[in-house]
Amino acid sequence: MTTAIAVEDVRKEVKILRALTGHSNLIQFYDAYEDHENVYIVMELCEGGELLDRILSRGGKYTEDDAKTVMIQILNVVAFCHLQGVVHRDLKPENFLFTTKEENSLLKAIDFGLSDFVKPDERLNDIVGSAYYVAPEVLHRAYGTEADVWSIGVIAYILLCGSRPFWARTESGIFRAVVKAEPTYEEQPWPTLSSEAKDFVKRLLNKDPRKRMTAAQAICHPWIKNTNDVKVPMDILIFKLMKAYMRSSPLRKAALRALSKTLTVDELFYLKEQFAHLEPNKNGTISLDNIKAALKKNATDAMNESRIYDFLASLNALQYRRMDFDEFCAAALSVYQLEALDRWEQHARCAYDHFEKEGNRTIMIDELASELGLSPSIPVHAVLHDWIRHTDGKLSFLGFVKLLHGVSSRSLARAH
Repeated sequence: MTTAIAVEDVRKEVKILRALTGHSNLIQFYDAYEDHENVYIVMELCEGGELLDRILSRGGKYTEDDAKTVMIQILNVVAFCHLQGVVHRDLKPENFLFTTKEENSLLKAIDFGLSDFVKPDERLNDIVGSAYYVAPEVLHRAYGTEADVWSIGVIAYILLCGSRPFWARTESGIFRAVVKAEPTYEEQPWPTLSSEAKDFVKRLLNKDPRKRMTAAQAICHPWIKNTNDVKVPMDILIFKLMKAYMRSSPLRKAALRALSKTLTVDELFYLKEQFAHLEPNKNGTISLDNIKAALKKNATDAMNESRIYDFLASLNALQYRRMDFDEFCAAALSVYQLEALDRWEQHARCAYDHFEKEGNRTIMIDELASELGLSPSIPVHAVLHDWIRHTDGKLSFLGFVKLLHGVSSRSLARAH
């Protein structure tokens, strides 16, 4: 007997498939029909079998070049879904089909039965997915689109070495490994693989979702971006970061501007691609109209369902002024992701030197607390005393780094 809940789940899947149209790596949905007993979904026929079968037929692993070809297709379709506000929640090799048996056949994402609409700053809390591919934050019941990227990291690990990064005999054992264990990169074939391939997988399998690359950023990773014909999709993350920037104090904005000056050519590549998507005017600046037009150009019906447009209200300040590329870099860089890099200390020190020259100033603790918007209940002198240098009353290196991360009364109270 079909339960009402099961029918609702299928209806939701149909709604998502109907709304998500027009990507070459997405299974094509034709129509859905219902009678008293069943729901029938008519979709494109894919005759090439599952990605899992291809992996097994190759003895468990791919060459780096072949793995890249698969990864680019997976990242592209997932970046597309995330921009539309859809999180898949069950990415695994069984849910990617090849259209034909040809070696270079197109790969299609299928099975949106566990998918959901999600806004950029919304967290989901139900534990769904397949144990080997589930992200740590899903098990902590607070996650968004970043959870899909973790699953892609697991697929990439399997493609490159033929084994799973997290393994145990029971589901609870797998969950424990996902939360606590680190994947191994010492066993064969890892020592023979490129450092870029290893770095790529490690940055997808970062247990902190804030430090994990997005699907669009992963396409900009040096391991992928030098491949022919790679187009970088628009990334919803930039709007989330811009929202936080627009709400920041002048002091934090100055700190972010200093940090943006330390970015390498590779790190700037992603930001240049994102800025280009917003189609700046001939003076090289953007406004809210550019952002709206760029989203509209890339939108499917799913974007209306996930209410991405509502999120733009937080960028209303750009209605009355324009932003150039330098400021965009400060607004759209992720401090947490930079912090995940080996060279973070170097970035931060170099940024602090810039800040010392251009943004640092004498500041009283009470003024700093007010600029940070801290609640009167926070014992500001106890919490902020090491943020300020006692020699000249300016922001210390520690204060600068904490300021970059952005603080709230809640996070400071918790730390204290």
